[in-house]
Amino acid sequence: MIKNRLVAGVDEVGRGCLAGPVYSAAVILNKNINVKNIKDSKKITFKKRIQLANYIKENSIYAVGTASIEEIYKLNILNASLLSMERALNKLKDKPSIAYIDGIFYPKNIKIKCKTFVKGDERFPCISAASIIAKVTRDLFMIKLSKKYPRYCWHKNFGYGTKDHLLGLKKYGITKHHRVTFKPVHNILMSSTRETL
Repeated sequence: MIKNRLVAGVDEVGRGCLAGPVYSAAVILNKNINVKNIKDSKKITFKKRIQLANYIKENSIYAVGTASIEEIYKLNILNASLLSMERALNKLKDKPSIAYIDGIFYPKNIKIKCKTFVKGDERFPCISAASIIAKVTRDLFMIKLSKKYPRYCWHKNFGYGTKDHLLGLKKYGITKHHRVTFKPVHNILMSSTRETL
């Protein structure tokens, strides 16, 4: 490993959701940070993620990027996710020498060297930290959004296709925050359209 090079971990969250934007975070950890409890965000509780996110923010250089519903429609969810990664990396105040990215895809329109890792959020603390920042930031956004749209239980499911969310969709229809190109939402939309014909 090149001495003193800056490594940014990058991860996204929200690709599989039925509502809301997709989020990514890029994190360059302070070399003195305690990484013992920094794990894949899916393996820790909501409360613990909040605590770790605050700790990471205090002890790292980080940035968050998003891609909107409209961009998901225009680009597809994979490319929208990559765009959110690109935006997160470009917003970092210090530019990394390399970005470690969870998964098998990486943003192409960026000058930073990228390396992908399957299950990287389980292997590299910088990617785990990015997954925590991205998830907490997106979850808090969906909780705030849920106050305007309480019928879909986004404060609990964060836009994923849970039973409560699907029941809300069937009973109340879609909102401007739903991804109508995603099959469960599309099917409900088409069903309600047929019923009005």
